[in-house]
Amino acid sequence: MAEPDIRAGVENLLLNCGGMARGERLLILCEEPDEAYYCPRIAEAVRTHAAACGIDTATRIVPFDPLGTELSADLTREMESAHRTLFLSRCGDQLRFSEKMRGVRPIMSYALDVAALSSGFGTAHHRGFVALRDAVNALLAQAANIRVTCPLGTDFSGPGAVFPPGPADVTVDRFPMLVFAPVPVAGFSGTIVQDGFLVGTGSRFYTPYGVPLRRPVAIHFEEARLREITGEPEDVATVEAHYRHVGGLFGLEPFTLHSWHAGIHPGCAHSAPAAANFERWSGSAFGNPRLLHVHTCGDYAPGEISLNVLDPTITVDGVEIWSAGCLNPARVPGGAEILARYPCVRAVFDAPCREVGQGPDGRLCGVTPGAPRP
Repeated sequence: MAEPDIRAGVENLLLNCGGMARGERLLILCEEPDEAYYCPRIAEAVRTHAAACGIDTATRIVPFDPLGTELSADLTREMESAHRTLFLSRCGDQLRFSEKMRGVRPIMSYALDVAALSSGFGTAHHRGFVALRDAVNALLAQAANIRVTCPLGTDFSGPGAVFPPGPADVTVDRFPMLVFAPVPVAGFSGTIVQDGFLVGTGSRFYTPYGVPLRRPVAIHFEEARLREITGEPEDVATVEAHYRHVGGLFGLEPFTLHSWHAGIHPGCAHSAPAAANFERWSGSAFGNPRLLHVHTCGDYAPGEISLNVLDPTITVDGVEIWSAGCLNPARVPGGAEILARYPCVRAVFDAPCREVGQGPDGRLCGVTPGAPRP
């Protein structure tokens, strides 16, 4: 990792995403180091290169609460007094749909280590991916029909995205920009084929957070309800029991769906198998266009159980915008202009990362390599 690349990643984070300027103050909120979710070097890198940009920094440790974080009044006031707050902590993800964050201007970093920050994932111009996100949102909102398929048999469809009025996305700025706004499932029906495992959404961290499956299961749904689960009987029983368990933990109607979206950033990579660390995988890999995920077990985004589809094809009014996990920006109105305006974004699309946590057979797998299946 060359120092200029690290500096480029930090400048992209603070200047292009955060809009910060010399003389301003950044508050960095970190987890305890022994949580081992974020690499400690990333906070050091941000502090070093923020200083070079004339930005003052202060760092605070925020205890990680697996079941959700309520920030203290003192910390909230400190966040309000800073120009920007950077979450190098999962609590930023847990708060990403909180209305309390709307006026605080926090940033949640999905670059978990210096390698990610200094790669195309961290250095490709943030505003280019924001523009792409907005263009995809507009396309989906204007569509008459959207269909999602995958090689394993996923096949669901519905009308154009009926985004809620007002802001349709999270209240915490994300870096890098990874997904378009969640598409509500109203009007959608069909089948989601879940391979490998069930996993949480980063909203709350419960036990077990990831549940392995022997074979793919087909989850049939209509609008906001899971209607039927088919597959090997043992896997079907595992899925049903897990939904009931998680729903019972939080007082939710378990067999519900809320929304779905897919990754838009081909620089997003996850080299280790998902099962090696489900928490880290679910909090970082989802931004790659090879992954689409559905928010379930709860009538809110992001729900508590994520269904994950590998290599989706997303067809909008007959045009394949995603083709087997490859996003085609030039097929999005305004996409070609975005690529021309931001050559660094084009470069990431020209050499996309293909590692998104697959096992040795190339499929999502709920057990680490060499371990026996459940």
